[in-house]
Amino acid sequence: MAVEIRHGDYLLSDDPARIDVDAVHAYLARSYWAADIPREVDARALANSFCLGLYAPDGAQIGLVRAITDYATFAYLCDVYVLEAHRGHGLAKAAVQATMEHPRLQGLRRFNLVTKDAHGLYRRFGFTAITQPERYMEKRDPDVYRRAARIQEK
Repeated sequence: MAVEIRHGDYLLSDDPARIDVDAVHAYLARSYWAADIPREVDARALANSFCLGLYAPDGAQIGLVRAITDYATFAYLCDVYVLEAHRGHGLAKAAVQATMEHPRLQGLRRFNLVTKDAHGLYRRFGFTAITQPERYMEKRDPDVYRRAARIQEK
């Protein structure tokens, strides 16, 4: 059964059937963290993650919180956004709070995220700088989506 929360006239829902892949893709493809992401990559990512959609009074999807998780030990919070026209209503805060309190995401040992500009938002929920950064490693490929787009154009 889906968890649904009202925030004023807005709805927050974890129902995967409500996710509008086209709407999510339209935003993420122009975001700084997922620029040029192919729609099929977005669709696969959404299908394999915990998602909390944010919906306007007319039912249109206007935001998202996605968590990559095994639902037992770890989650990576990502793709948190609210469309510009709907900002200023506390929706990002409400959505992150609903995600952090969601019954399926309790008891996790670690919740990670990466942000360029929303440190203040996440500090409210107990996120801090990594305490032992020397232990963390990454294999990063920032141009993977652009290369895929060039291949598809040929």
